[in-house]
Amino acid sequence: MNPAPQRTRRRWRAVATAAVAIALALTGCAGGVPAATSGDRPLVIARAMDLTTLDPQRGYCDTCQILYTALYERLVTIDPADTSTVLPGLAETWEANADNTEFTFHLDTDAVFSDGSPVEAADVKWSFERLVNLQGSASFLLAGLAGIETPDAETVVVSFENPNSAFLAIVAAPYLGIVNSEVAEENGASAAEDAATTDDAEGWFLANSAGSGPYTLTDYTSGESVELAANEEYWGDEPQFTSVEMKEVTDSSSQLQQLQQGDVDIAMQISPDALAQLEGNEAISTEIVDSFNYTYIALLPAAPGGEPLQDVRVREAIRMAVDYDGLVDTLVAGYGKLQGSPIPNGFEGSEEVALPSYDLDGAKALLEEAGYADGFTLSATYPKLVAYGVDLDLQMQAVQQDLAEIGVTLELNPTDFSQWASTMGGEGTPVTAVYFAPDHTDSSQYVQYFGNIDQGGLVNPWTGSVSQEQTDLLAEALSQSGDERVATYEALAESMAADTFVLPMVNPQLILAYASDISGVAYSPCCNLEIGQLGLSG
Repeated sequence: MNPAPQRTRRRWRAVATAAVAIALALTGCAGGVPAATSGDRPLVIARAMDLTTLDPQRGYCDTCQILYTALYERLVTIDPADTSTVLPGLAETWEANADNTEFTFHLDTDAVFSDGSPVEAADVKWSFERLVNLQGSASFLLAGLAGIETPDAETVVVSFENPNSAFLAIVAAPYLGIVNSEVAEENGASAAEDAATTDDAEGWFLANSAGSGPYTLTDYTSGESVELAANEEYWGDEPQFTSVEMKEVTDSSSQLQQLQQGDVDIAMQISPDALAQLEGNEAISTEIVDSFNYTYIALLPAAPGGEPLQDVRVREAIRMAVDYDGLVDTLVAGYGKLQGSPIPNGFEGSEEVALPSYDLDGAKALLEEAGYADGFTLSATYPKLVAYGVDLDLQMQAVQQDLAEIGVTLELNPTDFSQWASTMGGEGTPVTAVYFAPDHTDSSQYVQYFGNIDQGGLVNPWTGSVSQEQTDLLAEALSQSGDERVATYEALAESMAADTFVLPMVNPQLILAYASDISGVAYSPCCNLEIGQLGLSG
């Protein structure tokens, strides 16, 4: 998920809710307080929550991923150990046609909602159409939808205008959870074309849920907590915790303290410096795991004052002047990795891309060749927040010092999230910094968001250009599968890396900190934390 404002090309999508919660967002997973052995014990999670809605078709945030996964099941899920493996969810089986424009799902007849009524094809159709017609932040996930047919109660056929090999990964995203349409409509929800103005169910969803997941919503207090209860009608494996509370704890040190005291089972945003304090504590387990999240800076030559960035040699010089290893050491205490292109480590297309390297002499030579031997000045506006353990202000101060070594003066303008969103929704800024976490597990999202591609015949408003090569390659990838698709995404990754409009800075690893008697702890690539998979060991 990228916290950027909505534009005509879906670039810089706005997720204003991220301003507070991402301020400490190391997206970790799972845990528990020692000593208890009963399944009646509640599970308590400490987290800084970027949450303003619990409406599954309106929300779009990191915390939303966790809660929606617990409350609303999707047609399919993703294997946490292998992001290329799709697993059954509400659908027992599925198939796609040869050109990936039509997908057919066969529902599990055992699946029921929390009120005991069956999950039917009509609910799937209604849920997807509501997501589209609400025109919310996650509606783009179903862009290009041509139609949904329900030949019987157990069969759903979804068709697209163009090939869309990413769709199975998209269907596994928490934002495509299936809602009990009858219950939702009785409480003001609508999937009609005018749903954006007529649907008034958001308030109802703040106190109720209507899904088929392992848990149901029992209470929500804004800024304080969300409480869940085990779904008594759950049709899958019975959840091991009868209740779950997610507490608003915005400070990393407070999360650490509460975990040490046994007040919480999970501390989701423990900072790397806290690891030493947990060494030798047998009641608490910690793990370091790779993530798909990263921070980046964007170089935007079409923004006022960005004229020097129109020369690719200048953008390449800026990339070469950054000490990436130093950033990882300084910002996340060494718990992070470098990344070669906007397609992150672990996604199709990332494996063969060269990692960025620090080369001051090379950077100076490129600037001289481009006619900027005496340097120049750029303005950098960015939100003042901490994303996945990376302080963007400290990151930009380090980049500022690095660029000064090649004569480039970076004027820093840290601002609050809403002001930054307003800037990016207006004229823009030559340089910005923010973060990205995946919306789903297909590489297409990174090309659609960061690629210099044609989207509806519009020129990229920030680069002032369009790459026909990238546009054509993305269309090819969306019609392909297997090794052929991987090769195409590799070509796209190389092309985006060569453009140097987007420079990944730090790919932070995640700290999982939890009580040692909890089982099932894992970082989910699609859903962050799957509460329904957690239990008590022993």
